[in-house]
Amino acid sequence: MNKKYDFRTVEENWRAYWDGIDLYRTGDDPNKPDIYILDYFPYPSGDGLSVGHTRNYVPSCVSARYHRMKGYNVLHPMGWDAFGLPAENYAIKHNIHPRQSTKIFTDTYRRQMKLVECSYDWSREINSTFPNYYRWTQWFFLLLYRRGLAYRAAGSQWWCPTCQTILANEQVENGRCWRCNTPVVKKDLEQWYFKITEYAARLAADLDKVDWPESIKTMQRNWIGRSEGAEVVFPLLSPSSLRGRVGVGVQVFTTRPDTLFGVTFLVLAPEHPLVVEITTPEQADAVQTYVTATQRMTEIDRMAADKEKMGVFTGATAVHPLTGQSIPIWIADYVLMGYGTGAVMGVPGHDERDYAFAQKFGLPIVEVISPDGQPQGSDVCFTGYGVMINSGPYSGMTSAEGSEQIIADLAAQGKGRRQVTYKMRDWLISRQRYWGAPIPIIHCPTCGVVPVPEENLPVLLPDTNDFAPAGDGRSPLARVAKWVNTTCPQCGSPAQRETDTMDGFACSSWYFLRFANPHYDDGPFDPTAVRRWLPVDTYVGGAEHAVMHLLYSRFWTKVMADASASADAGLIDFDEPFSQLLNQGMLLSAVDGQKMSKSKGNVVTPDEVVAKHGTDALRAYILFLGPFEAEVTWDDIGIKGVTRFLDRYWRLVTGDWLTSPHHPGDQRSPTPPPVHAFERARHKFIQRVTREMEGFRFNTAVAGYMEYLKYLIEMQDEAIPPEQWRQAIETLTLLLAPICPFITEEVWQTVLGHTDSVHRQAWPGYDETMTVDEVVTVVIQVNGKVRDRIEVVADVSEAVLRETAVTDPKVQSFINGKPIRKVIVIPPSLVNIVI
Repeated sequence: MNKKYDFRTVEENWRAYWDGIDLYRTGDDPNKPDIYILDYFPYPSGDGLSVGHTRNYVPSCVSARYHRMKGYNVLHPMGWDAFGLPAENYAIKHNIHPRQSTKIFTDTYRRQMKLVECSYDWSREINSTFPNYYRWTQWFFLLLYRRGLAYRAAGSQWWCPTCQTILANEQVENGRCWRCNTPVVKKDLEQWYFKITEYAARLAADLDKVDWPESIKTMQRNWIGRSEGAEVVFPLLSPSSLRGRVGVGVQVFTTRPDTLFGVTFLVLAPEHPLVVEITTPEQADAVQTYVTATQRMTEIDRMAADKEKMGVFTGATAVHPLTGQSIPIWIADYVLMGYGTGAVMGVPGHDERDYAFAQKFGLPIVEVISPDGQPQGSDVCFTGYGVMINSGPYSGMTSAEGSEQIIADLAAQGKGRRQVTYKMRDWLISRQRYWGAPIPIIHCPTCGVVPVPEENLPVLLPDTNDFAPAGDGRSPLARVAKWVNTTCPQCGSPAQRETDTMDGFACSSWYFLRFANPHYDDGPFDPTAVRRWLPVDTYVGGAEHAVMHLLYSRFWTKVMADASASADAGLIDFDEPFSQLLNQGMLLSAVDGQKMSKSKGNVVTPDEVVAKHGTDALRAYILFLGPFEAEVTWDDIGIKGVTRFLDRYWRLVTGDWLTSPHHPGDQRSPTPPPVHAFERARHKFIQRVTREMEGFRFNTAVAGYMEYLKYLIEMQDEAIPPEQWRQAIETLTLLLAPICPFITEEVWQTVLGHTDSVHRQAWPGYDETMTVDEVVTVVIQVNGKVRDRIEVVADVSEAVLRETAVTDPKVQSFINGKPIRKVIVIPPSLVNIVI
């Protein structure tokens, strides 16, 4: 047999064999437990996969293979989140229809995933661009619409000039489009929204239910932005035309009611509707100029901590609800309309932004909180909690006591109330692009907004070659007159279809349900299959969608689980979609230390690695690089160490001694064979790898394989019975199979002579008692006199035993700094130190 492992021949043979036996089909044995292991729904791009993608796909594959061998029915599917801007932009650039480019991209991804031997059940493959899928995305839209959770509203939204579409707040990163990095601007359009804010409290609270990385939970909590405090009303004092009007006043939300007596000004967001009403004629021009300038700024720029504070006085004043003092009303860009009420109370003595604003415009600064109840001076901005001062009847109270009392007093006087607010805003889902799921709405001049009847779904995306955006803010679908013009399903009058398409995240907010039975035709998901498989046990992917896909999926799941809904109540019996979330670390290029990118010219593809080193080497190396969640660097040199490991394994298992009736060591070994230690090493190896598999610690699992192989090679000259050697080789092969499927299948069937796939074997068990190190008592002498007794493991090496004895504290007291002439080691029970 070839002493060097020929991966090219081996891989070609076994791929066909596994396809023939349908190795990765989802298990359906009612006597086995079920587990659902899922990768993020990938968006196929024209670049195909890099080895960086395998940091996600290989570990989840290994986990799926491990659990199959552990006796689970495993659901491990794959599909394509293929609607969206990249495919459409590629199609425009290359003069090809996005339907064609999407097929090319998905075919490439599928081919590469099969090349890396990801163990997906391809019979469950789904594609978000197929009508039999987006029919149900539209169905979910109608569900949300019926529940009052989908609505249309006019507003100023982020617009990407390059992508020529509206973006959700979550899709604007540092003032730029998350897809193309173009600076965004504001544009006034009527848009469709999902009312995710209705579920803000549950989305925040239920993060405690899931086994997710704390960093992801923190990102979601920060995005949701839950704040407890008080809503306080400052009645208007001027202009006189508004004074005393019922319901007219400046409502502010504050998390620090204890600082209420320190208010010296109010600030409105420039977009606040009161600005137009309260601005005096003398200030109108200055206010309008400032409002116009603010509209050209991103929220990121407006909230920058180092930005100079700017603002304009409106000319209006309000009344302090507790002191009756006159409070001037300003507008400033550091106040956002989307958070709280769009108005804040200026407390310059205890808020750094307010302090900078007051200094800029010469506004009063009043100290009302002190660390110890003693005044610190108005030249210091103390932002902490403490004791209230200069606060009328509340002086002397702690911040906590004073806050509670002030909230109660405001409520009793009808001037405020306890309040919880959220920073998160509703999810904007309209996109003015062609390549997306059409929104199932019809606009009728008589009936208004009319949902498309469910029996008329899907609303098919029309075939057209005129799909490039015109830059006028309208979807390309608006130009497809034959498609747009329709009849109202209520009155039969001429009407028009909604021409915006849905954000691609709508399609990925429920796909995990479809995988339970993708061939089900009577609804978006098979209720019986969903009860069996969901929620997802282990969800694997990057951290980049913490406040997009992961948040949206949780929202849709809670809507479906909501048993209080008047219709469609309790569609599912769980309210969190992903029980465990695992985020892989980024893979960097050794060329420049950057994330792999085609534009940077630093991409390494799985195709080139497999061609040179084989699939098993790629899989083992991508795992060996470091912990799953750590950032690691790809190194073309490092993979050679893995190929050497595979070659050594191959040479060991194909050696002649394995099938010899008598082991060579039987004749040469002068001592009894270490049979028990050899068997104990096997059990400890099984225990180690099993624990690493359970903990997703595949890098240390690979290290364990290497160490055990080294041990076996060192033991070749020992008198180990052939049947025990065979058991050790079979154990190594079985445990290595999830990571290196090809070489282990070759060894299992061709070398060891088994007739069924190694991947259909049971995971080896171990005896816990065999994994506990045996200990012996060692007598330590100094110049022949017993000075101590220590316990060490029975198979401790002579060098370790020598070092342990010499450094023993009690022994050191007898050596007392004298030179050691000789250390006599008589294993396993005596060490004599001669000084």
